[in-house]
Amino acid sequence: MTAGAELKRRAVHASGVGFPALYLLELIDWPTLGWLLLAGSAVAAVLEAVRLGVGLDWTIYETLTREYERDNVAGYALYMFSMTGVALVFGPRVAVPGMLMLTLGDPVSGLLGSNEAGRAKRVGVLAVMFAVCFVLAAIVLVPTVSLPVALAAAAVGSAGATVADGFTPVLYGYVLDDNLTIPPAASLGIWLVLQLVG
Repeated sequence: MTAGAELKRRAVHASGVGFPALYLLELIDWPTLGWLLLAGSAVAAVLEAVRLGVGLDWTIYETLTREYERDNVAGYALYMFSMTGVALVFGPRVAVPGMLMLTLGDPVSGLLGSNEAGRAKRVGVLAVMFAVCFVLAAIVLVPTVSLPVALAAAAVGSAGATVADGFTPVLYGYVLDDNLTIPPAASLGIWLVLQLVG
C-alpha cells in the first residue's frame, strides 16, 4: 500500500470516532448509539457479502484494503463488528474507551509503523500506542470512578489494546486483524479491573 493510500486509510479509520463522540457529547443516548452501530454493521456485512460473493469492484476497495483483505472480510467491517460487539456487551464507561483506542489510538500507531501479519511492531510504536490509549481511557474513566481505579483500569485496558495492535497473528491462514481485537481486548481489561477493585 502506498503512503498516500495509507494516509487515506488512516483518515477513514479515525473518522469512526464520530460514533463514540456522539455519545460523549450527549447528542445521543447509549441505546441509540447501539442501534446506530448495529445499522453500520449490517451495511458493512451486506457490502462484504456482495464484495466477496459476487465481486464488488469499487475503486475505494483497491485504495483502502490491504492485500490480505482482498479474499477475507475487510478491516472496515471488522472495525464495525468489534465496536458494535463491545457496545452490546459492556456499558459505556467500559466500551467507549475500547472504541476510542480503535478509532484514534490505532491510526496513530499505524502512522508510526505498521506490522506485517505474524510480526510485531517496534517497541517505540507500542509505547506510543499505550500512551495514547491510556490518555483516552483515563478521560472517560476518571470522572466515573476513583482516581486509582480509573488509572489501573486505563492501564490494563491500554495494555490489552497495545498487545492487540502490536501483533497480528495468523490463525489457520486467516489474519486476526487488530480492527477486530482492539476494542474487546481493551474493554475486557477495563471491565476486569472495575469488577475486581471498582
